[in-house]
Amino acid sequence: MTDTMTSNERPGQKLGLLMCIALGMGNMIGSGVFLLPRDLAPLGWNAVIGWGVSIAGTLCLAVAFARLAKRLPEGCAAFTYAAAAFGPGTGFIVAWSYWISCWTVVATLAVAAISNLSILVPWLGETGAASAWIAIGCIWFFTLVNLFGVRRAGGAQLLTLGLKLIPVIGAVLVGAWALGTGAAPPPTMAATDPVSLSGVSAAATLTLFALLGFESACVVSDRVKDPERTIPRATIIAAAATGLLYLLSCTMVTLMVPVDVLRDSNAAYATFFSRLVSPGAGQVVALFAAIAALGALNGFVLLQGDIPRDLAHRRLLPAAFARDNKFASPWITQIVSSGLASLIVYANYSRGLADLFAFMVKVTTSTAIILYIVGSLAALWLERQGAIKVSAGFVAATVAGFVYSCWAFYGAGVEASLWSLAMTAAGLPIYLAMRRQSVAAG
Repeated sequence: MTDTMTSNERPGQKLGLLMCIALGMGNMIGSGVFLLPRDLAPLGWNAVIGWGVSIAGTLCLAVAFARLAKRLPEGCAAFTYAAAAFGPGTGFIVAWSYWISCWTVVATLAVAAISNLSILVPWLGETGAASAWIAIGCIWFFTLVNLFGVRRAGGAQLLTLGLKLIPVIGAVLVGAWALGTGAAPPPTMAATDPVSLSGVSAAATLTLFALLGFESACVVSDRVKDPERTIPRATIIAAAATGLLYLLSCTMVTLMVPVDVLRDSNAAYATFFSRLVSPGAGQVVALFAAIAALGALNGFVLLQGDIPRDLAHRRLLPAAFARDNKFASPWITQIVSSGLASLIVYANYSRGLADLFAFMVKVTTSTAIILYIVGSLAALWLERQGAIKVSAGFVAATVAGFVYSCWAFYGAGVEASLWSLAMTAAGLPIYLAMRRQSVAAG
């Protein structure tokens, strides 16, 4: 590998609109939509309302981030948005927390892939070192893909997005067919929780995990062709299209499969197709769901490499994190990030697939939400300072996105929130040390 300190790829190495949309949708359509029906089913209509709240909140955030991307098209959004409004210290902390969320998402998605494959190979659903090592192997395979450059990672994202849309759209079509022909029992919410504020809040926290990643194109701005135009369009399209698919698809699954059946399922969509189509169809869908998790894993591996790379170019992390190989991939950053994700998987695999997934969903969500909270505040502050000229509707949407983000952070629970704050605070000594080093060098 050849080290280089430049962050500029050749135009042919950068991502266009289609690949940016695939990056956003591919990172959103990962493990969440395929595993969440198990956790959402007991909530009944709270889950449907929760999806509506999460989708509306995510679209408000997408509008704010799209406008910020138009105003600040260069650099990693996790740093530039917060830094433009509140200074480099805030920018570093937000970028650090988002980087943590990326490699914890990578670990979560590896677990999700194994969870879906367990319906084909039952012993994978058991706790133990073997399953952990297979999940870790998935992490390092896609790390290798990303080490061969952003265009190869983008191509893999396009391919896996096409495959993962098959079961998502298929669930909507099968559910509509079953309702129209009477091939399935009438939808029921028996044995589910009544609608309540706490129930909706719990559902919205879970469903937000499935919508993480709409901002993916913003995070890799330096890797995008014509970022000022491409990123805002890709962000809005990815958020709107994925939200609609989620609402229709996941609701079909939770309506048509009994709660007690979903509760015992490691692969909710596979169970849905097994009951309504055939056992063979369920096994095929389990494979597609695993591919979906792996495709999103690929996208987040791309993000986990770019954030420390950007901070290192700003001299807020050691220069080694800015070193690219001959494919313009930050190889040291990728190795460190994937190593941390692997450690998380191996250290926590004794929890079992279901418990590990639920815990990591909450930690990942609460950590990522820090970017959403500060990003929406940055948009409002820059608008107030006159740096962004927007309509009253934009301001209202941004305020709604901020309120929604705070609510979701609260809904993640005390344990997950404390974990996310502790891991974020761990970056402060690094920032202070790098600042002292810069002052001494200056």
